[in-house]
Amino acid sequence: MLRIEHLTKSYGDKKAVDDLSLHIQPGEIYGFIGHNGAGKTTTIKACCGILQFDSGEIYVDGVSVRQDPLACKRVLAYIPDNPDLYDYLSGIQFLNFVADIFQVPQAQRQERIHRYADLFELTGDLAQPIGAYSHGMKQKLAIISALLHEPKLVILDEPFVGLDPKAAHILKTLMRELCDRGGAIFFSTHVLEVAEKLCDKVAILRQGRLVKAGTMDAVRGDESLEAVFLELEDDHG
Repeated sequence: MLRIEHLTKSYGDKKAVDDLSLHIQPGEIYGFIGHNGAGKTTTIKACCGILQFDSGEIYVDGVSVRQDPLACKRVLAYIPDNPDLYDYLSGIQFLNFVADIFQVPQAQRQERIHRYADLFELTGDLAQPIGAYSHGMKQKLAIISALLHEPKLVILDEPFVGLDPKAAHILKTLMRELCDRGGAIFFSTHVLEVAEKLCDKVAILRQGRLVKAGTMDAVRGDESLEAVFLELEDDHG
């Protein structure tokens, strides 16, 4: 579903991502872990066609992001860590705007908006301007907007920041349901306990380079994911 092949991206003399290769298969929730500045967000933005990269290739559902970014964007959804929404629109106007972009038919969009807004307890706030929303409400709205076109691949950057425990639980359930339908999830997180419980596979990035990747059991061994992560940090320190 997502193939990253020898991805390299530099800012000046600094390599933000250095020869990274990862494969995320349909049905997988794949966690992406690393300290601040490790290159996670750069990788994610490159996968979404937001950021150009120096070398390598990225394929979404078999299509090159470099050669046909629009085709890739039609089948994926991206949820940033700090959603930059249009404050002057109401919640429902924003959702309809996104649904228009992805050409979601009226019947489907109304059913999906109703279902997801009820799930996240946002229905009563959809008429309000987004500028009046809290960070958590904006995060919920961004999640709903990302799911409207039923993407095959969802890419999330720190998705649980700002969500209350109930909303975080709902998001985890939706992530698993999407993968059970043959989709795939690729997400970065600092919350290692969440990654440990949720992910099928995990990759650990340090200073732009992949230091460990594989199934959760293979990466973790007999230890906790936190212990493995801290050991790798110490080894490379």
